[in-house]
Amino acid sequence: MTPKDKKAWWWVPSLYFTQGLPYVLVVTVSVIMYKQIGLGNAEIGLYTSWLYLPWVLKPLWSPWVDLKGTKRRWFLWMQLLIALALFGVGLSVPTDVFLTATLACFWMAAFASATNDIASDGYYMIALSEKKQSFFVGLRSTFYRLAMITGQGLIVILAGFLEQRLGDPARAWSVTMVFTAFLMLLLTVGNFFATPVYEVNRTPEGGQGFVKVLRDFFLKPGIGWAIAFILSYRLGESQLVKMAAPFLLDTDSAGGLNYSTEAVGTIYGTLGILFLSAGGILGGILISRDGLKKWMLPMLLALNLPNLLYALLAWTGENSLWAVSGTVILEQFGYGFGFAAFLIYLIYISQGPYKTAHYALATGFMALGMMLPGMASGFIQESLGYPGFFLWVVAAALPSLILLKYIRYPRDFGKKSAENDV
Repeated sequence: MTPKDKKAWWWVPSLYFTQGLPYVLVVTVSVIMYKQIGLGNAEIGLYTSWLYLPWVLKPLWSPWVDLKGTKRRWFLWMQLLIALALFGVGLSVPTDVFLTATLACFWMAAFASATNDIASDGYYMIALSEKKQSFFVGLRSTFYRLAMITGQGLIVILAGFLEQRLGDPARAWSVTMVFTAFLMLLLTVGNFFATPVYEVNRTPEGGQGFVKVLRDFFLKPGIGWAIAFILSYRLGESQLVKMAAPFLLDTDSAGGLNYSTEAVGTIYGTLGILFLSAGGILGGILISRDGLKKWMLPMLLALNLPNLLYALLAWTGENSLWAVSGTVILEQFGYGFGFAAFLIYLIYISQGPYKTAHYALATGFMALGMMLPGMASGFIQESLGYPGFFLWVVAAALPSLILLKYIRYPRDFGKKSAENDV
């Protein structure tokens, strides 16, 4: 058997960059692509939010991934499937059936990406000692965020450049997605050579074992309030993330700010991601020092209050670079800062003998809380206009603020235990 921790400096960065790239392509870059090739906001919000479904449902097949084959085999096949799906997106964009075909390919990429997440995280836990799991968590997070910068920044900038050069958004995005497919294929090959073969024999518990895991999760004290809190924590952000890019890209007559694809890629994919990372790092440090309870309310407010700046831009029509960049920077920093508390809370409610499976269930509810509001976001925006929509997004923070007094967590949770688990 391969010893633990072998070649970790090689495979941890590569594996988590490969985990982050397809997620940001499916969830975020697809919004910009569909906007630029002519879809309306209601269609964009509905169709791209459905793509969250695999991350909602992944707890249902996570035991199969855990018990059949090896984690390494699973993530290598899933990464290859993602590359093929992205290649299919690229070939489908210029066709008459582009919407059906590209959505089908994105669905394939989404299911493969969710499965890749399960297998990659499982491999991380079995191929590293507990000490090294803690040591490499920062490196893994860094390369996941670098993947987001690559997807939401560099790839979008490339598409914007090709839009200007070719004069045809469909052709530009076709070339961009084919290029991205080849990038994903290269990453898969790199992971094949970088990751050691590490086999772990597991004895399946059968259907009764899986039912017991589910039952124990739903019997946790206060789990009803916890699930309601998880579903509502990002109620505003789940809608903002779908309509922010269309708002920047739309013309003045449509209530937008008339920014180019390249500009949106630069602002969101570089400045936005950098400040998102900074907010997340600061949030983790403060929770480790002071505990979760002290910072939950400030972090929840930090997640939601910056959304007022989008409403201000929409109401005033201000589209100067400093105003837009400042809004994105504050919103992304607040999101990273606020999301740190959310992740620690998910770890808390997952504690127990079935920590891995219960964390998958908790993150499944988290994905559901992003998917359902996102599906309605485009219809709400078209009904209220951008100014009314962004005010609605701010008001959507109220349920989580109300639920805050009903959730449970042990005193000082997050100081040492959470730091070891994250």
